[in-house]
Amino acid sequence: MHVNTAEGFFSVFKRGMIGTYQHVESQHLHRYVHEFDFRRSTREKLGVNDTMQTENALQGFKGKRLTYRTPNLRKRGNVIYLRDPKEQHLS
Repeated sequence: MHVNTAEGFFSVFKRGMIGTYQHVESQHLHRYVHEFDFRRSTREKLGVNDTMQTENALQGFKGKRLTYRTPNLRKRGNVIYLRDPKEQHLS
């Protein structure tokens, strides 16, 4: 790895952070770095086309589930409702 390679990666990463993802919390920063690393490691110059890149990404999703909590939803029976933000609830 050369200094120019690291500077090039950081330049693309910084442009993406400023242009696409305008606000990122530090606790999730590693996820964005991994995404840009994946994009750089699987690019056209290395012989990976868009279809192959999509297949590689889908392989990484296999067996995983989204675990973020959605606090604005509540369940009543089998129906999920959006909670009114003004509604007070007892904890």
